[in-house]
Amino acid sequence: MRISPDEIIFWQEGFFQLNLTIVMTWVIMILLVVSSWLITKNLKSEFQTTRWQTILEIVVLAIKDQIEELGLTKARRYIGFIGTMFLFIVISNLLAIIPWYEPPTGSLSTTVALALCVFIAVPVFGIAESGIKGYLRTYIQPNVLMLPFNIIGEISRTISLAMRLFGNIMSGGLILTILLSIAPFFFPVLMSAFGMLTGVVQAYIFAILATVYIAAATEDAQKITSKNTNQNG
Repeated sequence: MRISPDEIIFWQEGFFQLNLTIVMTWVIMILLVVSSWLITKNLKSEFQTTRWQTILEIVVLAIKDQIEELGLTKARRYIGFIGTMFLFIVISNLLAIIPWYEPPTGSLSTTVALALCVFIAVPVFGIAESGIKGYLRTYIQPNVLMLPFNIIGEISRTISLAMRLFGNIMSGGLILTILLSIAPFFFPVLMSAFGMLTGVVQAYIFAILATVYIAAATEDAQKITSKNTNQNG
């Protein structure tokens, strides 16, 4: 019984290897790029649009509205990063309905990479919003004694992001494998439907948490910058 698609290795040379996780990740990325190109190459501004353009607009607007509801008023600045991560995770999980497919999100290496993207994006957006000094001051709020605790908090929530997504997807795959060996007809259908729902929920939670972290970083940096500006004024 496999715990991770990392265990299926197609090629290896020393430290470097090509496993199922990497292959599936590239397949999904190519699928997203090609789909985006096909849908957007003939975009129309008229009242009547294609079905795929309508679906795309609904998805984009839903993501944009959710980002704004969580405190990021300049949603266009963040939708590329947050929306891409959400779509990658949700497509990875939904494709699990295909026989013999194993989602790359069932690999700890993938979820760690996604969590590290959020870990890097938080200071990048924070610095872009209020400058490097304004952002770094957030680590010593309300006083300098909080510096180590704030750093530990950044690291721990990154680990939590990675482990939460990996644990839920991996456990779902294991349960489905066990049920396939016990009752190969009825239970797998129910579990596949439940797995799809869980995959969407996990993608949503990951995107929401990423948005919350970015919103907190930019908002705190803005407050500190405004406070210092008022004091200097």
